[in-house]
Amino acid sequence: MEIKSKGLNQPVSMEAKFAGLADNYFFPSHATSYDPAGAAGTVAWKRYLRKPRLSFNQIDYPFTEATAWEFPEEYRESPETPFSLEFVSERTIRLRVSTRNPGLGRRGATGVAGSAGAANVSDAPSLMLTAGVAENDPTAFANCQDNGGEIVYSGPAGSVTVVRDPWKIVFRDASGRILTETRHFKDGSSLLNTNGLPFSFTRSSADMSHHLAASFLLRPDEKLFGGGESFTRLNKRGQRLDLFTTDALGVQTGKMYKPIPFFLSNEGYGMFVHTSAPLTFDFGATYDDTNTIYTGEEELDLFVFLGSPKEILSEYTRLTGRSPLPPLWSFGLWMSRITYSSEAEVREVAAKLRELDIPCDVIHLDTGWFETDWRCNYEFSPSRFDDPGAMIADLKEQGYRISLWQLPYFTPNNSLYAEILERGFAVRMPDGSLPTEDAILDFSHPEAVAWYQEKLAGLLALGVGAIKVDFGEAAPLGGIYASGRSGFHEHNLYPLRYNKAAAEVTERVNGESIIWARSAWAGSQRYPLHWGGDAENTDSAMAATLRAGLSLGLSGFPFWSHDIGGFVHSSPEELYSRWLPFGMLTSHSRCHGAPPTEPWGYSEAFQALFRETVKLKYALLPYVYTEAKLCSDSGYPLMRALFVEFPDDPGSWLIEDEYMFGANLLVAPLFEDAGERQVYLPPGEWFDYQSGERYAGGRWHKIAAGKLRIVVLVRGGAVIPHAKPALSTAFMDWSELEFVVFGGGGDSDGGKDDSGENFGAGAGKTHAPGTKLYNVSVYDPQTGVMRSMEVPAVSRTS
Repeated sequence: MEIKSKGLNQPVSMEAKFAGLADNYFFPSHATSYDPAGAAGTVAWKRYLRKPRLSFNQIDYPFTEATAWEFPEEYRESPETPFSLEFVSERTIRLRVSTRNPGLGRRGATGVAGSAGAANVSDAPSLMLTAGVAENDPTAFANCQDNGGEIVYSGPAGSVTVVRDPWKIVFRDASGRILTETRHFKDGSSLLNTNGLPFSFTRSSADMSHHLAASFLLRPDEKLFGGGESFTRLNKRGQRLDLFTTDALGVQTGKMYKPIPFFLSNEGYGMFVHTSAPLTFDFGATYDDTNTIYTGEEELDLFVFLGSPKEILSEYTRLTGRSPLPPLWSFGLWMSRITYSSEAEVREVAAKLRELDIPCDVIHLDTGWFETDWRCNYEFSPSRFDDPGAMIADLKEQGYRISLWQLPYFTPNNSLYAEILERGFAVRMPDGSLPTEDAILDFSHPEAVAWYQEKLAGLLALGVGAIKVDFGEAAPLGGIYASGRSGFHEHNLYPLRYNKAAAEVTERVNGESIIWARSAWAGSQRYPLHWGGDAENTDSAMAATLRAGLSLGLSGFPFWSHDIGGFVHSSPEELYSRWLPFGMLTSHSRCHGAPPTEPWGYSEAFQALFRETVKLKYALLPYVYTEAKLCSDSGYPLMRALFVEFPDDPGSWLIEDEYMFGANLLVAPLFEDAGERQVYLPPGEWFDYQSGERYAGGRWHKIAAGKLRIVVLVRGGAVIPHAKPALSTAFMDWSELEFVVFGGGGDSDGGKDDSGENFGAGAGKTHAPGTKLYNVSVYDPQTGVMRSMEVPAVSRTS
């Protein structure tokens, strides 16, 4: 398939496939057959053309019904194609629609065609889906009512209606309220039907390919979220997203390192398009009441989820996989820059951090640990690293892990270049030539994956803790892959294959699931963790970074990080001082970018601020790690939009510059050089973490930052476990925790009096009779057990 773009590896728009004046358009007319018991049937499509119309010196191209002009007559004027419904769970419905009869099977995610009579979308294994979970559950939506013109399937979470004529699929909640429905041509109220494309497919006159557009109703005040790590406004209503992995070269752009074909609505539903082909989501950008999913394929495989944001995310991640819990050390500080280039430099950084009493768990070596900067050959420079194994072992005794950068592109001067070509491990063009100057490793080639993992295994066996899985967004669109498919389906799948290869070998050698990746696709959340790309050193980039993290969290990724202070240039001290606490209050925290990134490159006052901010994260690790475990189990994001925690509060759906860090901490970074900011608080009582001051929720407050340049509030009645900060998580004592209650001391704060038994993490210690106790759960990294306990707590409120 030919895809025209402005340059190599630039996003492509599938919407462009629906603008051709010479193409045939087909809109669904009616169900010609339907079996309610099997939830499958066929739909007839009417043929339309775009016809130019002159009106008062303006030409538009509205649709007009057309007749076939083809030979022989067996080419039908109104084709009939299969469609089907499957009920995966009480909250998940699968809609599959083909544009051919018999269907050809999905070329992207699944391969060989399924059986005729259903939608003919294959059920072969998919990299994006967790094995077994997409199977039809006969007990879900088990109540089926055939009303003649409509067939209604209902369950505890809602219902799905198949309307025979005109053909329509309607999704309702448990109360019967319509959440969304497919858009029919007759739904358009525009006089000439030039806007608001209905559910349809087009047949190209250039190559006879089919492309399907799935259009759904948008309600007047509907809000949409997700689509991957998107840097634009958090609410995607009115936006257009091209889901095509690309090197965004910044964070103030519509391009994405991590597009994910999933979104959720405040109306109570979400959608996942099961494909690796390019997609365009038109979230009411073209026509306000129509949400159109422009696919690159001839068939639609769509999962629809019903429920609250948490219920939808839980269903989606059950389908595509949940993130394992990363190791505790990964939640500490990662110290990095472009780039540490010698053993002496690495040891100096490690020593300086300890000298300044700054906790740190990881030192990352970026592009300079090879003999030639950027030339990845998986070997430490022999001229600058005397004994890498001894260095790594020494640093581990001091509480440090080492992280190493690498990439899957090999330049002609790379010592591995010839081997990769000779063994057939590189992506090729159909004529056998290379698509670019580099040899791009083909992760759909099993032997190439084994070769790559062997390279990483040698480093991991040396003691390396994590591999930075950089790039991965430039799989050639026109290339041919060992899978037998073109880049049209392998381009977006490349990051998932890449993430999987690196994570699996790390798990095999180190017994820990941890990478540091930039690119992703649906399913990549199974291989934590990912960071937000190359942010500019500006206030705007800091705000865009937060939106991106929230958006990725709303796309099924519990864990995420970013380059604290920005990447491109050395961060101004004032900006760094505001970005740092934001970065430390995300799941993972890395200082990285153009030097200096180390605190000693700035003023003594900044060094003190840096120390105290990092120690805050380490003190909160019992809370953070416990919340991380819960997120790993449920599929919720650790850094989450307010509405995830407060879905019934209309105000929470409007906020994109604050977030919940777990269930009980609300974080509001400072995006300008100011000592205070307006903060929206959801309903309930809230207490300033730094000052203890109380605030009423359900309204806005102007709140001053404390000593640390950020606003952090705690839900009233929450008990936050704290540990004594140590210079590394390796040296932290989890048997001595302090529990702090915010809003404690009253009779209705959740505590209770007790007579003095032993308690939880302080087992073996007693407390005075009459001490107020609180129920707390803490995940213990040493035993891997979530411990529920009753503990006394210190009040930190004014």
